[in-house]
Formats: sequence, C-alpha cells, structure tokens
Amino acid sequence: MAVLTKPEILRLIHEGVIRIDPFSEEQVGPASVDLRLGSKFRVFKQMQRVHHVTEEADYEQITDLIDVDGHFILMPGQAVHGLTVERITLPDNICGWLEGRSRFARVGLMVHVTAAFLQPGIDNQQVLEILNVGPVPLALHPGIAVCQAIFETCQGSAHYEGRFRSQTSP
Repeated sequence: MAVLTKPEILRLIHEGVIRIDPFSEEQVGPASVDLRLGSKFRVFKQMQRVHHVTEEADYEQITDLIDVDGHFILMPGQAVHGLTVERITLPDNICGWLEGRSRFARVGLMVHVTAAFLQPGIDNQQVLEILNVGPVPLALHPGIAVCQAIFETCQGSAHYEGRFRSQTSP
C-alpha cells in the first residue's frame, strides 16, 4: 500500500477514478485533500438515562440534528457529529484516512475521534466525530477546511457495503 501524492491524486480525479464533489484543485496538498466542514451538526441531548452500546444502538435517539447559519459554539469537553461538504467516491482499490489539521489541534479541536478510515468503494460525505479537548469554547465555522483525506492504494480490491455507505447526514 502506498500513499498517493498530489500528481497521482490529481490524475485519478481528472480520470474520474476518485470523485470529490464539489472539488477545487486548490484543496490538494502534497499528499492529501482538504475537506471542509458543513453546516449540519448532530448535538447530543442532555439525558440521564443509559444508552446501551450494542449493534442496535441508534445515535438518532440521543442526538438532535441542527443546521447553523453562522457558526456553532463547541464547549470544552463537548462532542458533536459534523459532516464534510464534499462527497467522496472511491474505487474498490483505493482507501483513505481522515486526519485533522494541526492548526486546529493546537487549540484543542479533534475532528475524528474513532472513525477515520475511508473504506474502498465508499460514495458518501464523511461524518466527523468532533471533540473539544481544550479549555476554551471554540466557534466552528461551516466552510473551513477542518480536515484532510489521505488516499492510498489497496493490495487487492474490496467494496464497502456497510450501513453508512451512502450517508449524507451527520
């Protein structure tokens, strides 16, 4: 497996092998593509009852979906789900990883807590598991390049068929 660099990423995008919508060449760095934060967030409800972590666990039961106009204030210790503006489509022989950007990590922002892997064959917007681990409230502005996708080739082919393969909502 090898990480794709800018010339290879651009070639595969221009050939339609990797699709990112919307896309601008300015998003491509030396070996990654910047992804922007959307305006929809899933905010956890303040609850006292226990939510069981099982295969049947439904995040919609313990969260509210909101759409912000200006910005969203993320309090210290607060976790929310966000969504990338961009929809990513990968072929069966390319996978990837979501990584935060260091400029935001330095102020305590984590943009993916556990689910950083982009499966081969996906066709979706990426849900971001956002957490403020710093001591100050953070204003999250939709449209900011909050994370980056790193792509690599797979040894062999596989196709993700999981329950979030076509997600368009956090």
